[in-house]
Amino acid sequence: MPPLSGGLAGPQSKNGSLHDFVGDIRSYPRHMDIAVNLVENYLRLTGYLTLSEFEVQRRAEDGTYRTVTDVDIMALRMPGETYLGDPHEDCHLLLIDDPVLALEDDAIDVIIGEVKQGPADLNPGIKDHVVLHSMLRRVAWAYEEPLEAVVTGLQENLLHYSPGRGSGRVRTRLVAFGRSEHNDVHTISHTHIVKTLLGFFKEHEDAFRPIQFKEPAPAFLRLLLKAGFDVTK
Repeated sequence: MPPLSGGLAGPQSKNGSLHDFVGDIRSYPRHMDIAVNLVENYLRLTGYLTLSEFEVQRRAEDGTYRTVTDVDIMALRMPGETYLGDPHEDCHLLLIDDPVLALEDDAIDVIIGEVKQGPADLNPGIKDHVVLHSMLRRVAWAYEEPLEAVVTGLQENLLHYSPGRGSGRVRTRLVAFGRSEHNDVHTISHTHIVKTLLGFFKEHEDAFRPIQFKEPAPAFLRLLLKAGFDVTK
């Protein structure tokens, strides 16, 4: 079995073509940390667009690259309400809202998050200038001010308000997800997330019934409810 370009060897498809081999790769299951999967689906259900589990690389003086840190989650939410159903007058409105997120009416909310299965805390690497700048470049269109000002604000205060491009504001914050006895603008516990998701599923059972969750964390919670389990801590 000959290696692909760069020395990577892999399974051959039926006719041995690279196109079919790439297709085979795309069909492989994606393995995500279950805690990250839980957090990502919670953020999606509360109206955020998300990116998850990617490495930030830094180029050294000798031209080689090294991984600075793994960023578990980045999320962006535009201002306004979020609905499970199509919000027309003749539709039943189902609003998803979680006060713990402390959303503000005139502000885009940007989260750069650390997800732990243990205690919720932030690794020092997430505050590295290269890491923050690399992440924020993905949403640079939202800011009226230079990204350097946002990075400095996050390094000093873990939270920064910026003027939005055109109008409004952008709130950017570092958030730790994990085991915690409290929830605030920088900490959200897995216990709260599980309770919130279970509450969504129970309250809006009619809306969720036709939906097949393929992501493992919400799918497992839905299975527990369907099986009649009373999930409590």
